[in-house]
Amino acid sequence: MNQKIRVVQYGTGKMSVYTMRYVFEKGAEIVGAIDINPNVIGKDIGEVMGTEARGVTITSVENARELLKELHPDICIITTMSLLSDVEEALKICAETGTNAITTCEEAFYAYNSNPTLTNEIDRIAKEHDCTIVGSGYQDIYWGELISAIAGSTHTIKKIKGSSSYNVEDYGIALAEAHGSGLSMEEFDSKIASVDRMSAEERQQIIDSGKYTPSYMWNVNGWLARKLGLTVISQSQECVPTTYKEDISSSTLNMTIPQGNATGMSAIVTTNTKEGIVIESECIGKVYGPDEFDKNEWTIIGEPETTITVNRPATVELTCATIVNRIPDVINGEPGFIPSCDLDELKYRTKSLNQYIK
Repeated sequence: MNQKIRVVQYGTGKMSVYTMRYVFEKGAEIVGAIDINPNVIGKDIGEVMGTEARGVTITSVENARELLKELHPDICIITTMSLLSDVEEALKICAETGTNAITTCEEAFYAYNSNPTLTNEIDRIAKEHDCTIVGSGYQDIYWGELISAIAGSTHTIKKIKGSSSYNVEDYGIALAEAHGSGLSMEEFDSKIASVDRMSAEERQQIIDSGKYTPSYMWNVNGWLARKLGLTVISQSQECVPTTYKEDISSSTLNMTIPQGNATGMSAIVTTNTKEGIVIESECIGKVYGPDEFDKNEWTIIGEPETTITVNRPATVELTCATIVNRIPDVINGEPGFIPSCDLDELKYRTKSLNQYIK
């Protein structure tokens, strides 16, 4: 491909500051931008990026379909929400206009095991219009390919055990409250933990209805099972409160959380497979104490046993770099809603992105 890859940025918040800069620095170009926030609509993307004007004005989400039809971009980067139902409209607009898309939506990483109805619908539309939809981001490497690569150097595997933590203070009050931060143990049990006390049949009914709210690791376990060629026979989720050794202040919640109350939660997902390998992963979101920090740690238990730990990962930057490095894979991909485990291994791009297009 001789000309530059043409990109539309859908969502111009914190993540887009990096994705747009990375796009330009990798030899591609942003030709359009879309947002719902009236405070940024009409502004040049350079103002969002903190650079000189780029000659691209942010358009209202109401005009997204018309913009994509007019511009015919090579790909759309969607950096908005975490649940598939939240990005449904954006993904469908891309699919219906034949626009390749890559999204940071965590559930889209492997939505087949949490919202198969909507996933299959988007997959059908994308195939009809000959475009590729992919979910990617931080998890693509640090919860996915990194673990599958270690598995490739292991003789036998009994269990894969993973843990990743993040400070809810960095993501706003809605996420902090969703994690039960500040609740007493009784309140946490009633509002958070009790939701997962259901039979497998009841959970599957909710999943089939498209109303299931998975933790991030629910989709990661499905991705890993597919990547490793494992057959899932059961999967469950449990939410456990986290606490701190003393009272802890939360600026997001505007309160001091008493010792013994929940600072947040650990969502533990356990996957059993026909091959006997168990995948147990947890995602820990909480208000951090002064001695706590982000950590990503995975252990493959077998012969040999291997543990890899990443302390203080730059999650936002790693997510955005992954998204941009994935662009050629999406454009080269088969039509449909494709999990990244079915694409080529993620690679660092030393050349302009267009030079990797087949």
